[in-house]
Amino acid sequence: MPEKLSTTDTRSKILSTARNLFYQNGFQAVGIDTIIKESGIAKMTLYNHFHSKSELIVAYLNSANEEFWDWFLKSTSRSSDPSKKIILFFESLEKLSQSPKCLGCPFLLASSEFPDRNSPEHKVSVSHKEKVKEQFQTLAKEAGLSNPKVLASQLMLLMDGVFVSARLYKKNNPSASVSKAVKILIK
Repeated sequence: MPEKLSTTDTRSKILSTARNLFYQNGFQAVGIDTIIKESGIAKMTLYNHFHSKSELIVAYLNSANEEFWDWFLKSTSRSSDPSKKIILFFESLEKLSQSPKCLGCPFLLASSEFPDRNSPEHKVSVSHKEKVKEQFQTLAKEAGLSNPKVLASQLMLLMDGVFVSARLYKKNNPSASVSKAVKILIK
């Protein structure tokens, strides 16, 4: 007899399955039936936890946002210098982008698959990107770098370029030297 999962465990199992499928194949390509089959749960169980596919996608994006910020803090924690934090982030991003597990940014994927600016998926994606840009701007200000707002936008372009390259080229992508570009920008 299969082990009975708690409500939290069931929700986590559904979300984990959806996360893997969405990240690998895209949001539009993965149907609810595929998620149900892969997670081994009943359709009603899925709908008891997530009332729609959109709600499931937003839950995944919110989870990805939390994971991103944990990774951001971990990648920048080796220094208290704001300039060095920016460099450390991009060095970590370089390493991540060269991993076969890196398939790009789920927020870029969501915003391209859900271009309607009023869709929940698009709104979550834009909110994430705006917060990242704010963090870059804050670090640039704290470091006393010139024109922090423009620099933050440039750093966003570099970061998103790395993520797009990772999706396009997989492990042999051209982002292997992005931290060198960042060092030139922040001088």
